[in-house]
Amino acid sequence: MFTTRPTLQGTYGMVSSTHWLASQCAMAVLEDGGNAFDAAVAAGFVLHVVEPHLNGPAGEVPILLAPTGGPVRVLCGQGPAPAGATVAHYRALGLDLVPGTGPLAAAVPGAFDAWMVLLRDHGTKSLADVLKYAIGYAEDGHPPVERVGETVESVRALFESDWQSSAEIYLPGGRAPRPGQLLRNPALAHTWRRLLAESESECDCESASESAATRASASGDARVRQIEAARRIWREGFVAQALLAQSARPTLDTSGERHTGTLTAADLADWSASYEAPVTYDWNGWTVCKAGGWSQGPAFLQQLALLPGELPPYGSDEYVHLLVEGCKLAMADREAWYGDAAEVPLTDLLSDGYNTARRALVGPAASYELRPGSPGGRIPRVAEHALRARGADFAYARMPGAGEPTVGPDGATRGDTCHLDVVDRWGNMVAATPSGGWLQSNPVVPELGFPLGTRLQMTWLEEGLPNSLTPGRRPRTTLSPSLALRGGVPVLAFGTPGGDQQDQWQLHFFLAVALGARVRGGLDLQGAVDAPNWHNDSFPSSFHPRVTLPGSVTVESRIGAAVIDGLRRRGHRVTVGDAWSEGRLCAVARDPDTGVLSAAANPRGMQGYAVGR
Repeated sequence: MFTTRPTLQGTYGMVSSTHWLASQCAMAVLEDGGNAFDAAVAAGFVLHVVEPHLNGPAGEVPILLAPTGGPVRVLCGQGPAPAGATVAHYRALGLDLVPGTGPLAAAVPGAFDAWMVLLRDHGTKSLADVLKYAIGYAEDGHPPVERVGETVESVRALFESDWQSSAEIYLPGGRAPRPGQLLRNPALAHTWRRLLAESESECDCESASESAATRASASGDARVRQIEAARRIWREGFVAQALLAQSARPTLDTSGERHTGTLTAADLADWSASYEAPVTYDWNGWTVCKAGGWSQGPAFLQQLALLPGELPPYGSDEYVHLLVEGCKLAMADREAWYGDAAEVPLTDLLSDGYNTARRALVGPAASYELRPGSPGGRIPRVAEHALRARGADFAYARMPGAGEPTVGPDGATRGDTCHLDVVDRWGNMVAATPSGGWLQSNPVVPELGFPLGTRLQMTWLEEGLPNSLTPGRRPRTTLSPSLALRGGVPVLAFGTPGGDQQDQWQLHFFLAVALGARVRGGLDLQGAVDAPNWHNDSFPSSFHPRVTLPGSVTVESRIGAAVIDGLRRRGHRVTVGDAWSEGRLCAVARDPDTGVLSAAANPRGMQGYAVGR
């Protein structure tokens, strides 16, 4: 099978990410003796610099990790709604949706603390070791990809009229970033240098008060102490002070009004990233691990559970129809049952009896209704706004693919995110999907060089729903990294940007891997990444303005005229996109029998790369 690139194979280490600089920096950490978790943290901070339109330190990141010999765990880097973020407060401001931009949409920042907890608990490198790459690119500059400049141009008027702190970094001299010319962020570099200096000074003061014997015995803990000091500075020191000051500034948002946020010192000080068990589903000898019902991850598992015992020919119109209709059912359940404000009935949602009954709803024609089920006899309820927004202008679906954000002039963003996967020579494996804190989400905090996030836009301003805006509870996120095991052993880590499309594109990739050919004795990761892809929007979008497009399917033109015609005969409203427009998948794998490592990355968007040896 022809592929755009080879599936890489080796035995030392493999990295795949949505930007070549992040991939290479992660590989440099592995070459320097670091493990997969050290490499992931370094790459994560580089992604904040080189994909600022897709993620930032004050955004969020769910991480799936599989330490050698240990259980798969989820590290939740999704911060909750602040204590003052109540439905009543937003309604009193005359809002029926959380704005898509501005401080009212900001959850407690989660990404930075999650990276620190991963480094503390599973890494081996110092804080300076993993931050030096991001500091270098922020300080000395990097040649930006085209989409950075395109995103900045889309919000130029907003930056120039209201968000001047953003214009200082992203419109220097009035010019948007351009490929081939270095883009610098000296404020961000200064933030990380100051964080390193203050955290090191704090550790030195602690060491000076200890006896020589105690210092000698605790020398191995110096790395951990500095990481903990950095976490305190983020939550309570100069970083926290700057974040709070920004939240208190009246800011123009997508409502057309200026609002202040609800973030307080207590919100920042009281939250930390935490571990939890993954949700899993067994399918054809594979065990797939996802984050819980506060993410959309279980929708991937529900789609697997809905598959019949025998699938239609791979890639046929019957095959695509089956997967699209199963996705609609899973996403309808997402709307009715997923969130952090109520218990998610995952056991029932993934049960054989429930999915047998749901599978019978898939007929020969495209469905146009949102059909959540009744797991365990529960009565489903969907947000009123989601029902009102059905049947919106179908032209809304005609947007660029490749997982890149579509950004309006007010900064409203549909689609988002980065992804990275790492596996090392010891078998440690990690998948992470950093997002939020986009340059178009909020004004850059002048003292820090990065903005607040906007993840609260994914909650509803309606009481009593699993995803209602609720203080102390996480907004339901679209972020959805994946790990898959065979025989109880981690084999595959993968993921993609793309908002609501993430668990569609990932399912198509996974099935292509699980059902497809093998190359050079290993999984054909690159073939599965390159295979023609598609998505549908027949459910409420997670992004402002939260519309639904019943019957929609967007396909890559490479899928073929026969498949397109077959889908249209079945009643699907098909939009034909560019040949390479759907998804930005990354993947790494390890064969537990041979120790051979593999990696592949997406050619779409022309910036994702895998490296390894």
